[in-house]
Amino acid sequence: MLALLASLGSGFYYLMVDQGSKQKRRTFHSLGVRLAIAGTLMILIAYGVATGRLGHGNPWDAGPSSTAAQQAEPETR
Repeated sequence: MLALLASLGSGFYYLMVDQGSKQKRRTFHSLGVRLAIAGTLMILIAYGVATGRLGHGNPWDAGPSSTAAQQAEPETR
């Protein structure tokens, strides 16, 4: 995320400094770097979720096993 912000800042800087000069393509290069970083980040997140290294650990959501256990227990009244 920090690399994305740095690339965004450099792109804004190049946009302001170059002022639409057709010979300088630094703004486009910064956009390409930003897209590559974002794509890599998305691939890494998808890989982490697929392998199980990334998941949710919310304290308010115990997961599907608790709901299945509640449904399996018969109510006694």
